[in-house]
Amino acid sequence: MPHYVFVDQPDTISSKLAGHAHLGVDTEFMREKTYFAQLCLVQIATTDDIYCVDPLTDNSQQHFWTELLARDWVVHSARQDIEVVLQTSGSMPSSVFDTQVAAGLLGHPAQLGYAGLVKELFDIDMAKSHTRADWTRRPLREEYLQYAAEDVEYLLPAYQLLSERLEREGRMDWARQDSALLLDAGLYDVGGAQAVGRLKGAKNLRGQKRATAVRLAHWREEEAIRRNRPRQWIMRDSLLLEVAFQLPSTMKQLAGVDGMPAKFLKRVGDQLLAEIDAASAEENSYRPPRPPTEQQKTQLKEMMSRVASGAEELGIAAETLASKRELSAVVLSGNADSRVFNGWRRDIIGNELLELL
Repeated sequence: MPHYVFVDQPDTISSKLAGHAHLGVDTEFMREKTYFAQLCLVQIATTDDIYCVDPLTDNSQQHFWTELLARDWVVHSARQDIEVVLQTSGSMPSSVFDTQVAAGLLGHPAQLGYAGLVKELFDIDMAKSHTRADWTRRPLREEYLQYAAEDVEYLLPAYQLLSERLEREGRMDWARQDSALLLDAGLYDVGGAQAVGRLKGAKNLRGQKRATAVRLAHWREEEAIRRNRPRQWIMRDSLLLEVAFQLPSTMKQLAGVDGMPAKFLKRVGDQLLAEIDAASAEENSYRPPRPPTEQQKTQLKEMMSRVASGAEELGIAAETLASKRELSAVVLSGNADSRVFNGWRRDIIGNELLELL
């Protein structure tokens, strides 16, 4: 088991982080009962030590965050870690090297987990026995902290090994580019503007029903943020869609919607009716997406074939080069701003695919 230092006065270790170019970073968080993930532990590996830092402490953390965010992070599958740190501190790290991204560029599976990477690189089996731990409880149990420390123990050695291999293959810049994509603030935007896009089933609604679904999804998202509760706790997807489909105009009609809880109706019924009424006055030119044409299906098939051939030549998974989801979006929208047409992918496959559009 790794040796670690538990830190409940974060500012006291800021000077110990300052002298290191790279830090291995991982987080533990909880989000089952909240809209925003609650950061519960920050694990940091330097070349000398491992720190398990308690962000739930009342002690000062300002200098700690300033120093930590100024360093270059080595993280595995970094997106959720960056998100919870951004929500907690208001900032993102200055740079990130994602070992999952790097491994994918060397021929490992695109979604290789951390334990799998450690096994591949070092032939070490990691015990993943506390993935469902309650990280909000204090004091944290010793076995939890050991588990958390192990999650950063091999990050810097993995970075060293992966970097050497990437340099030999001429792909180090690829890894830097793809890791940097994770620092796009747009990935972590919250709010109601795009809420309807997360609502399965809403894409097939038209006219006032679609407009109502948009407004109700926006209302729910803002309410979830305000109360910091999961959006399904505010209003279930099925209920929201049923209200949008039926378009009730009175409290009696709203009460008759299948699955409408009486307490919920009493608390927010007037708000729901106001959103439905407002939607009736809106112009809505939205049309459900059309199924792909035969030409588009042929185009997508050809693109996937060329991506598969290109990936095989590189010795990487086709998904690492361009996923089917990315290519489908390109074919259906004609959008040439996709990742596959930018950065290192442009010369490898992007220009060739653009010719097919």
